[in-house]
Amino acid sequence: MTGTLVLAGTPIGDVDDAPPRLAAELAAAEVIAAEDTRRLRRLTQALGVHTTGRVVSYFEGNESARTPELVEALAGGARVLLVTDAGMPSVSDPGYRLVAAAVERDIKVTAVPGPSAVLTALAVSGLPVDRFCFEGFLPRKAGERLGRLREIADERRTLVYFEAPHRLDDTLAAMAEVLGATRRAAVCRELTKTYEEVKRGPLAELAAWAAEGVRGEITIVVEGAPEPGPQNLDAAELVRRVRVREEAGERRKEAIVAVAAELGLPKREVFDAVVAAKNAAVQQGPSEGKGLS
Repeated sequence: MTGTLVLAGTPIGDVDDAPPRLAAELAAAEVIAAEDTRRLRRLTQALGVHTTGRVVSYFEGNESARTPELVEALAGGARVLLVTDAGMPSVSDPGYRLVAAAVERDIKVTAVPGPSAVLTALAVSGLPVDRFCFEGFLPRKAGERLGRLREIADERRTLVYFEAPHRLDDTLAAMAEVLGATRRAAVCRELTKTYEEVKRGPLAELAAWAAEGVRGEITIVVEGAPEPGPQNLDAAELVRRVRVREEAGERRKEAIVAVAAELGLPKREVFDAVVAAKNAAVQQGPSEGKGLS
């Protein structure tokens, strides 16, 4: 029989947030793959857990090379526990390659649910939580970062990002430039730790605040794009759009209804613009009038 891969969520700050099952899995695992073996040692000491399984490192630098070894251990029947420095493995942390390889071999994959910086930040942000998307880390290079933000500028779901503290001011400034200076956001720093702080406000204000220097683990939550509202067009543009449709063969009444629906405007507003243009054309006379006849 094949073994089981267990993805174990670890505390993002306060060790008391560790679920009881984490301690049991750490004690029972035959192999423990840890992003940082020193942090694992501190965690087991804090939880009072004595591990008997083989401990190996599993981080970004050796993930590709270590995965086949762990898959073979799983195929041989071992219970392999994967832990990262904080939060859930594979969520912007090592783990995806191992999960994909285990699934490919029909090996059971389960999880010990635990703290999540994504969900914790989202919950305390004060921004809509009914629909959201996690975008991980933005690119480090300025041009690539702006390009990625432009790709998602019209996303209406709440956005969640991770960011390094030394890049926070540049990231917030780029967000203000692309998403809008007044777009609401929350910067969540050191969640569940001693110096936890949640700074809320428009992106431009948060960028100015971050320029003074911010330390700690950072999660950014950004309000989604607003629902598109009626377009703010002047009367002349409304008349032009009706005229274009009339010239294409539509009757005036049909053209007015179609333009109003297209722009999300009341039919009366388009109708009044057309009537005003017609009256103006009559007063100016045939040589000067440019409105509808």
